[in-house]
Amino acid sequence: MSSDRLEVSVTYDASCGYIGSGPGLKAPVVALSLGGLRRKVEALLLPDDLHVVLQLDVRARRERHRRQAQAQLAR
Repeated sequence: MSSDRLEVSVTYDASCGYIGSGPGLKAPVVALSLGGLRRKVEALLLPDDLHVVLQLDVRARRERHRRQAQAQLAR
């Protein structure tokens, strides 16, 4: 794997989901899940050896934690 790394800043908005933006992205990327966001970012960028790192802000971390807790309760 190459050392090429793309850091994507991620926030959360209840009306549309996770929103990622960063250098190399012409427009913000929106997805309902963090996995979906990562897949969309990777699909937009051509090099397969690019390592995408999601940098979550406070809102995105809270939502991820809420979803993890909800999944734990469902089990």
